[in-house]
Amino acid sequence: MDSLKFLFALIAVVNAAYSLAPHAQTRHNPAIPGWHSDPSCIFVPDRGNTTFCASSTFLLTPGIPIYASKDLTTWRLASHALSREAQYPEFNLSIPQTDGIWAPTLRYHKGVFYVIVIYKKNISGKSTGLIFNSTNPFRDNAWSVPVQYQAESIDPDLFWDDDGTSYVATAGTNLQTVDVTTGALGEPRRIWNGSTGNFLEGPHLYKKDGFYYLLAAEGGSGLNHSVTIARSKGLWGPYQGYEKNPVLTNRNTSEYFQNIGHADLFQDANGHWWSSALTWRSGPEGQTYPMGREMALTPVAWKQGDWPSFAPVRGIQEGWYLPPSKAIPGDGPFVNDPDIVDFEPNSTLPRNFAFWRWPNKKSYTVSPPSHPRTLRLTPSMASITSGYKNYTAGYDGTDFTLIMRRQTDTLFQYSVDVSFAPTVENEEVGVTVFLNQVQNINLGIAMLPASSTNKTDSTLKPHFRFLVSGLGSNEKDIPSPFVTSVPSSWSQGPIRLIIRAANETHYSFFAASSSRPWDLLRLGQAPATIVSGGVGPFTGSLVGVYATTNNGKGSTKSYISRWRYFGLAQEIGNGDLVHS
Repeated sequence: MDSLKFLFALIAVVNAAYSLAPHAQTRHNPAIPGWHSDPSCIFVPDRGNTTFCASSTFLLTPGIPIYASKDLTTWRLASHALSREAQYPEFNLSIPQTDGIWAPTLRYHKGVFYVIVIYKKNISGKSTGLIFNSTNPFRDNAWSVPVQYQAESIDPDLFWDDDGTSYVATAGTNLQTVDVTTGALGEPRRIWNGSTGNFLEGPHLYKKDGFYYLLAAEGGSGLNHSVTIARSKGLWGPYQGYEKNPVLTNRNTSEYFQNIGHADLFQDANGHWWSSALTWRSGPEGQTYPMGREMALTPVAWKQGDWPSFAPVRGIQEGWYLPPSKAIPGDGPFVNDPDIVDFEPNSTLPRNFAFWRWPNKKSYTVSPPSHPRTLRLTPSMASITSGYKNYTAGYDGTDFTLIMRRQTDTLFQYSVDVSFAPTVENEEVGVTVFLNQVQNINLGIAMLPASSTNKTDSTLKPHFRFLVSGLGSNEKDIPSPFVTSVPSSWSQGPIRLIIRAANETHYSFFAASSSRPWDLLRLGQAPATIVSGGVGPFTGSLVGVYATTNNGKGSTKSYISRWRYFGLAQEIGNGDLVHS
C-alpha cells in the first residue's frame, strides 16, 4: 500500500500546481473519459437546460449511450438508444471486430430526440441506416425500434431546415432529404470536397446568421485527424472552405491529446458555444492509449456573421462558467462513480455494465436463491478469443459469457471475489482487460493437470493462468503465458482477482485469498499497448469477468461477488495526474 500512498501524494502535488483562481472556470479533459467514440452533443433548454451526448459502440451492447449534464463537468448515463435485441435483431450478424454501430448523431426537434446512425455488418459491404427516436431520454425503453434506410455512406448527420424539411449528410460530403418516419431518401448531391479531400468524414450542418455551416473531419482517424469547416448562403452550396482550416487539430505537435476530430457544436444555457470531439491520450507516438477514442470538450467563440474560433484541446481547459449541478434525472451512474456492486437480491446489472454483442441471457443470473449477493456465471463453450482465429476472420456466432465495464481512468483498481469449484479440465473463470477478441489480457482460475511433465498423472487441480492475446496489436513483446497452482489453503473461500493500473503504460494482475486480501500474489504484467489500436482502432478497453469451458465438456457455474472498480487518477498531459 506504500506505492498507493506515494501515488496519492504525487497527485496532490500536481493538483496544487494546477489550482487556479477561485473565479476561473476550469475543466479537465477528457470530459467523458473512457471509450466514447464519435461524440455528438445537443443542448436542450426545455429539458432543464441540459446537454445530452451520444457516442459509437460498435459491437458493445447495450449500444449508443446517452449522457446528460447541466454543467459540462458532471455527466450521468441517462439511457441507451439501443438496449433491446428486439430493436435490431440483425446486430449479432456483424463480422469484423470494428463493425456494428458507427458514428451516431444526436438531435432534438419539436419535442423529440433523434439518433441517426449506421449499422455495418461487414466493413467492405453496404450499411443499414437506423433512426431511433424518443420523447424521454432518461429511459431505455422509451427509445423506439429504429426506422431503417439503405445507407450509401457512413457518419450520418441529421439536419432540419427552417421549412421543416429534414436532411441527412454523410461522409463524402453528400446531402439528401430524409423522411425520419419512413426512411425514404431523396437524391444525394455532393456539396463540398473538403480542404484536402482526404478522408472527408463526420459532417454536421448548422444554420447561423444566414449561413449554412458544414463542419467535418479530415485526415483519417489517427495522428493526422483534424476538424475543418465551410459555409454557404444556400443549403446545397456552393460551400466555401475557411482559409484558416483546420479549425481544430493537434497533429504535428507534442501534445498529449492527439487524434482530435469528429467534432460537433452546441450552445450552453448562457448562449456560449462549445465543441465536443474525439481524442486519444497517446502523445505524438500514438502507441499507448488503451481507453481509445474519448470525448473532449473545448469552448468556441462564434461571433455573429464570423467563423467559429475553437480553443485547442488540452488536459486543463478553461471555459465559461456554469454552476455545478448533479440535478439530473434517472438512475444511471455518474461517469466518475466507482463500482461498488454486491448483486443484491431482486437487483439487476448496473446500467454501465456491457457485453460483446447481445449476450445469452442464460449465461448470468443476479443473486440466485442458492447463492444470494452473487453474480452466477454459466460458462460458454467458447473462450473470449475463440471464433476469431485471426484478425480478418469472421464471427462464428458463438456466445461468450463476458460481462464488462469501460476503463474510465488512467490509474485504477478493479477486483472481484470468485467462488469456483471446477471439476472438468479446462473449465475457467477470470478477469480481463478486453479490447476485442484478439487483443485482451486475462487472469483466470482454470482446471488443469496437476503435473505438466508427468503425462500419466491424470490428477486435475485449479491453477492460475495468466494469458495475453496480442494478435494484430502494435506490441511486439507479448508476455508469455504463466501458470501456477492455486494454493491449497485458498480452497475454502472466495479468491480475489485484481487488475491494477498503477502507471499509464502497464497492467498488473494479482490474486489473494479473500480472507487475507492484503497478502497478494502477483501473477502477471502486460503493456497497455496490447489493448491500444491494432485491430481495435475505433474502440477502447473494458474490464470485467468471463467464464468458459474452453471448448471442453464442463458446465460448472461460478459465483462472482464484491465487484469493485475504483478510479485513482487521470493523466491529463505527459505525466500530469489529477484525482479521478
